[in-house]
Amino acid sequence: MKAVVYTRYGTTDELRLTEVPTPVPQGSEVLVKVRSVSLNLSDWEGLRGTPLYSRFGGLRRPRRHVLGSDIAGQVVATGPDATLFQPGDDVYADILTYLGGFAEYVCVPQRVLARMPEAMTYEQAAALPQAGAIALQGIVVKGQVRAGQRVLINGAGGGSGMYAIQLAKLHGAEVTGVDNGEKQESMRALGADHTIDYTREDFTRNGRTYDLILDMAAYRSVRAYHRSLAPGGRYFCVGGSAGTLLRVLVGGAVTGRLADKKVRVLAVRLGVAHLQPIVELCGQGKIVTVIDRRYGLDEVPQALRYLGEGHAKGKVVVNID
Repeated sequence: MKAVVYTRYGTTDELRLTEVPTPVPQGSEVLVKVRSVSLNLSDWEGLRGTPLYSRFGGLRRPRRHVLGSDIAGQVVATGPDATLFQPGDDVYADILTYLGGFAEYVCVPQRVLARMPEAMTYEQAAALPQAGAIALQGIVVKGQVRAGQRVLINGAGGGSGMYAIQLAKLHGAEVTGVDNGEKQESMRALGADHTIDYTREDFTRNGRTYDLILDMAAYRSVRAYHRSLAPGGRYFCVGGSAGTLLRVLVGGAVTGRLADKKVRVLAVRLGVAHLQPIVELCGQGKIVTVIDRRYGLDEVPQALRYLGEGHAKGKVVVNID
């Protein structure tokens, strides 16, 4: 089978499209023919080996040599102990723990897979797992958004932000989206009431406060985030520098005891089992998936550069024939 392989951390020049053995499912594993795989920031970070936490699977060199975690495809074979799926079943999954999505086939335990909703395309199903989980848990489950609240989403023009804007609006919030200049219109199109170009304005210094902040690009101080929260407000970050995440983990816990504000790292529960509420909203047409660009398997380097350089307006997907 064909797969996009890398053996060293670095730029997209490290990626090679090559032939590798097709895996054979063992035990309760399932072999999936990958039809679509969506890109996430975790792929870009895993390629580059930065921030440091992206090297969890291998400090000096990557332990797994094929990236790609949000997949949708068709079951083609099952292990002798697999009972949940049959060849021909359309499935999707977040396989961040295993990786291997940038390939024609991937072999994973049956427990990580779910059947695709009938109304979803492969692209839509592949776009959902990580981005949908972050948005759902950051806005609804942990964020506990309520009607009339002021919500700010930093990184709102990307995949997670796309879902987060829509979820917050569905719950009656007043939404401010923050991203670069080229994404202002797309954020407004999804329902953002206000938008901020972070290259021109620092949302932590404009004097406005918010009841909930979901931050996909945390690089500021804990004090700055406290300053941007209204009394009783909650801040959750899920991406950014390792140093900032560490400061939020430590400093947020300390300052939270001294003020009526919460500054926390969002511990996202990944896996399609946690996505049912947003899957239902997508099926009802209340939330849409925005696919910005489509690439082929031989174009994974270009796709990752486009995502990593901050251009993506929604999700970027790779389709595999």
